[in-house]
Amino acid sequence: MAPPKRTYTAMFVCFYVSSFIFQSHSSLDIGPHPSGVFPTGSDSDDRVSVSLYYESLCPYCANFIVNKLVKLFTTDLGTIVNLRLIPWGNTQTAPNNGWICQHGPDECLLNLVEACAISSWSNLEIMQFRFVYCIELLHLENRHSDWKSCFAATGLSEIPVRDCFNNGVGILIEQGYAAETASLNPTHRFVPWVLVNNQPLQEDYENFEAYICSAYKGSRTPQACSQQALSVGGNIKTSSITPSGFCLRE
Repeated sequence: MAPPKRTYTAMFVCFYVSSFIFQSHSSLDIGPHPSGVFPTGSDSDDRVSVSLYYESLCPYCANFIVNKLVKLFTTDLGTIVNLRLIPWGNTQTAPNNGWICQHGPDECLLNLVEACAISSWSNLEIMQFRFVYCIELLHLENRHSDWKSCFAATGLSEIPVRDCFNNGVGILIEQGYAAETASLNPTHRFVPWVLVNNQPLQEDYENFEAYICSAYKGSRTPQACSQQALSVGGNIKTSSITPSGFCLRE
C-alpha cells in the first residue's frame, strides 16, 4: 500500500539552474553496483523493450531500481533487453509552468539530473543505469543530498550532465518525458510503472523478469530465463498481485 503523500510546488527552473554547482567528492561505496555491460549476443531486432516510468524520490521506485531492475546488469538477462528510464512519474505541471513534485523540490532537481544523465549517455545503458542506481541507493540510505558524489563513485564525468542542466536542455527533456507519461494508455496509476514491449505490468511489475523472458522471440535465450521459478500470470492486468509498494498518482 502506498504511504500518505504530500505535494509541494517547485518554483524550480531559475533557482536550480542558477545555483547548480558541482563539487569534488571522494568515492562513494554503492555496494554491489552493476559492473557488467550488455553483451552483443542478441540481435537488436529481437530485444525486448523495457520502459520504467518513475520519480527519483519515490522509495518504491528506488527499491525497484536498486534491488530488482539491477538484475538486468548482474545476470545475462540484459542481453535481450533495450532499457529506457523515464524520470517524471507523478510530477505535475502547474499553471505557471512550475513543476509540482510528489516528494518536494529535491525530487524535481533529481528528476532533471537523472534525465540529463540518461541523455548524456544515451547509447550506453550501463553508464546511465550506474549513475541512476547510485542516486537511488543514496535515497534508500536517506542520503540523496549527497548525489553529486555519484560522479566520483561511478567514474563518470560531471561535464555533460552539468552542461545539460545549465543550458536548459534538461528542462526540454523533462517536458518531453511529461508528455510521454501523460500519453500512456492505459494511464499510469502509480510508480514504478513498468512496460514490457509496451504492455503495462501494473501491480505485477516486480515479476518483470518473467515477462521479459516470455516476450523474447529470439534464438539466444539467456540463462536467466531458464529458471523454472519464473512464471507469468494469465492476465497482466490482474489486481490480485501484491507488490512491495508504489507511489500513487494524485
